[in-house]
Amino acid sequence: MNATLPPTAPGAGHPPALPLDLTGRVVFVAGGGSAGPGWSIGRAACVTYARQGAHVCVADRDEASAAETTALIAAEGGEAATFIGDVALEADVQRLFAEARARFGAIDVLHHNVGIGKTGGPLETSAEDLDRIHAVNVRSLLLCSQQVLPDMAARGRGSLIAISSVAGMRYVGYPHLAYSVTKAAVVQFTRMVAQQYAAQGIRANTVVPGLIDTPRIATTVAKMFSDTSLDEARAARARQVPVGRMGTAWDVAHACAFLASDAAAYVTGTELVVDGGLTGKYA
Repeated sequence: MNATLPPTAPGAGHPPALPLDLTGRVVFVAGGGSAGPGWSIGRAACVTYARQGAHVCVADRDEASAAETTALIAAEGGEAATFIGDVALEADVQRLFAEARARFGAIDVLHHNVGIGKTGGPLETSAEDLDRIHAVNVRSLLLCSQQVLPDMAARGRGSLIAISSVAGMRYVGYPHLAYSVTKAAVVQFTRMVAQQYAAQGIRANTVVPGLIDTPRIATTVAKMFSDTSLDEARAARARQVPVGRMGTAWDVAHACAFLASDAAAYVTGTELVVDGGLTGKYA
């Protein structure tokens, strides 16, 4: 006689539906505004989380930009609130998370989406430049993690999603030393959190965007292509990608939404590369 499989055994019963649902979860997005008009990764992620039913904490230094994200969510009937501060400053981080918890309760998902850079290699990057960029890109991740990990561990569940960059994995065609080094540090930081807290139900993963067409293209990246228009810069970047186009903020946001959900319950300590095949190229 065949033994009955336990309910949790592979093949027992019906396979579960894909649990891409964040109803009632609280998601804190550090960097939920946008560098300019349009859809940044942080803004698209905020809206995507809200569409999945999450209560979204839209945190940013730019009050008007964060408020715009919150308004977009409200217009769709979602739940969000704006929190203003600099996550590179410890006092601001403590206040931001206290305000977020007072509004929505304990944080279920931390989405760390901040990053700045400066063009240049070792000779063009001062120690002050590196310290400033490290404070925003890495120190802020430490400060935010310290705010959520104790509660997540006590409840036995939580997800940390950090946004890195392909620049943290390879040379991207121009010197971007401080940005690249700090984005590499984000990957290793997240791996370490994943290992330490896995037994406490906390997952930590890094999303690694490639060449993404966001408002940052107009404000910073287009400057890397001298003597070209913004449209020409976009076309030059698209030609680098095997799939023939730059990614959109939504491409990245959807990857983040997967990692935030229970559909990724067995995914931790890894990097989800969203780059259209870019990092797999030989040249």
